[in-house]
Amino acid sequence: MTASDVVSAVLLLVGGTLYVFAGVGLLRFPDVYARMHAATKPATLGLLFVLAGTAVRIETADGYVKLALAGALQVLTAPVGSHLLGRAAYLAGVPMAEPVFDDLAGIEDDLEGRGPSHPA
Repeated sequence: MTASDVVSAVLLLVGGTLYVFAGVGLLRFPDVYARMHAATKPATLGLLFVLAGTAVRIETADGYVKLALAGALQVLTAPVGSHLLGRAAYLAGVPMAEPVFDDLAGIEDDLEGRGPSHPA
């Protein structure tokens, strides 16, 4: 067993562990907002570890480019998608778990053009 085998195995195990944590978070967290956090953060980082573990084992430049592209697309799209789902859930009135301080209270007025940034 070479050093690259060990490094690859460790990176793959860390990535897989983060995926397990994401799955547990989806089952255990109380509301849609916390679940989105659990689905996005550890899953994105887990994929990056899995891609790094895979990169240690491949030998072609073409493979590195494909892995880098997969990682970049995940890092760019997952947080944006999570943010949009969270915003849609908030505007649809999905309740938050208690206790919570709602920093966005009153944003509906801003979105409808009646807030301070959009005088009527």
